[in-house]
Formats: sequence, structure tokens, C-alpha cells
Amino acid sequence: MELPKYHETFMPILTVLSDRKVIQSSELRKKVRDEFYSDRPDALLAQRTKSGQILIFNRIDWGKAYLKQGKFVQQPKRGMVQITEKGLEVLKKGGLSLSELKKDPDYMAYEQAKKAAKKIESEETTIENESPQDLIDSGFTAIESQVKVDLLDRLKEMDPYYFEKAILILLNKMGYGEFTETPKSGDGGIDGVINQDQLGLEKIYIQAKRYKDNKVTEKDIRNFIGAMSGDTSKGVFVTTSTFNDSAVKKAREAHHTIILIDGNKIVDLMHQYNIGVQVQNIYEVKEIDEDFFEES
Repeated sequence: MELPKYHETFMPILTVLSDRKVIQSSELRKKVRDEFYSDRPDALLAQRTKSGQILIFNRIDWGKAYLKQGKFVQQPKRGMVQITEKGLEVLKKGGLSLSELKKDPDYMAYEQAKKAAKKIESEETTIENESPQDLIDSGFTAIESQVKVDLLDRLKEMDPYYFEKAILILLNKMGYGEFTETPKSGDGGIDGVINQDQLGLEKIYIQAKRYKDNKVTEKDIRNFIGAMSGDTSKGVFVTTSTFNDSAVKKAREAHHTIILIDGNKIVDLMHQYNIGVQVQNIYEVKEIDEDFFEES
């Protein structure tokens, strides 16, 4: 007997979630293990990954991640999971293989978005042509790319006002000084003000638009410039989507200094400055200590 591969946990996960209830991811792991794999030897179920995580839980987590990418399950809020109507349809059908998931339109769209976010060229290399270090680097890149795609999805779903605050927190972490949030209504198109000095003589105005699909237009940039008072010439316009060509041109030609940050740039910065993400595992890679042997 052996532990299931991550894709072999697809149907057990969906079965546990079939009552449509929202449950914690930790509870899901335990239920899948206890209901479907309790016949495995204790020593097998106790196996751990190199980083110390219980191996069966790690594989269930990856199974859940792939199901989420195909929109068979969803995360209504942090740490929680729930089956979707699409997932219930799979249960009625009676099966979901890895090859079927990879042909699913939602999963394929997810993969395309991930490639676009990282500007990955679709070059396939065989394991035989890669060194162990190449494989490690490739694995970390794949995980990082997935985290960034998931992070952008979460940003697009979050409360617009909290998104504005998240952007101000990010800019503060980047070293741009203390910030002031504007009122939720009547802000005139300004979502926050960052003071670059203690007296507030140098200010940066912030506009944050949490869009799912709509692009930022020239009108949005024009309104932002118009909302900036005469005491500053610096602004940062942030969006979870992208800027159309006329918006980019308007910002570039403005007398003000307008920095545009799109969704891909946001998640790059949030990942770099640890905003909205956290370290899950730390791996140690060791090498020979040449100094030790030179002294022998």
C-alpha cells in the first residue's frame, strides 16, 4: 500500500465537500485522510516531507489547489474551502482524472494567466537535461508563480476599501513614509496620501482601483490628475487589472509625475515585501565545507 498521488485525491476531496458546507482547510485534510486512507499503515500516514509537513496532508493540499485552479472548489475566505456547482457536477459524473482537469477550460485559462504573469516562454526541457539545482530553481519558480496568480485572484475579490488600504500598507513597507486614508465617500478620486517627510511638505496621492476585468481608461487618469490638489505633483495609480494605451499615454504626457502599477506588478511587489503572503517552508541545501578539509 502507498499514499495517493495528489491527483488521486480529487474525488475524495470533492466527496468530503459534497454537503456544500464551508469548512477549514485543516479539517478537510483530516476528513479526507480519515474517510479514505485510514486503512494505510500508521507509519505511512506519518511520513513527512523534507520541510516537515505530513506528506498525506501535503498531497491533499496540492489536490485542493488544482481543483481550485479548475474552479471545482473555491475559497470563500482565508483558510476555508467549499465545493462549487462545477465540482458537484463532477461528483455526479463519477470521476476526474488529471488529464481531464488539464483539458478543462477554467484550468487552461488559469495556466495561461500564470504564464502571462511571469512572461514564461513555453519551452519544455527534460529532467535529464537539468541539474539538481535547476530542478530546485524550477520548482521554486513554479510555486512562486502559482502564489502570485492566487494572490491576484484574492485581490480582485477583496473589499474595495480594504484593497485601497492594502496598497497603502504596501507602499509604506516599501519605504514611502506614513500614509493617511481618505474618507470612504467624497474622496474626490484620492484613496490615500503618503507623506514623504514628517511635516507633509512632500506628498504622494494614491488612487487604487480594484477591477476584475475592466481596464483603466484615459478618463480615469484624467480624473485622478484633476483630483490632485495644487500641493503635490506626484501620484500613484494602482489597479488589479491593466491600463489601456490611451491611459498610459495620458499618464506619460501629464505635467504631474504619475506612476502606473498594474495587477502583475502589484503581486510582484507584494511577494517581494511579504504583504499578503507568508513563508510556508524553509529548505536547507548543504555543500562540502572545503575549509574544514583543508585543515585536516
